[in-house]
Amino acid sequence: MEPRSFGWYSNRAGNEVARCTVERLMRELGIKGTIRGKGIVITTIADESLERPKDLIKRHFVSWEPNELP
Repeated sequence: MEPRSFGWYSNRAGNEVARCTVERLMRELGIKGTIRGKGIVITTIADESLERPKDLIKRHFVSWEPNELP
């Protein structure tokens, strides 16, 4: 729970608490806020010892017109 919502809950319960006080108390007690989002999940680690597959399309990474393979 982040300090803002923790302060909101305590204020709703009748305890007037400033956000900086909640932050200080959470820091002293070792309480951390929630982390939103999933972050980056790495599912595959490339093996550098293996040879890369051949380029079957023979790309030159140059395009004269949109959506055209040379």
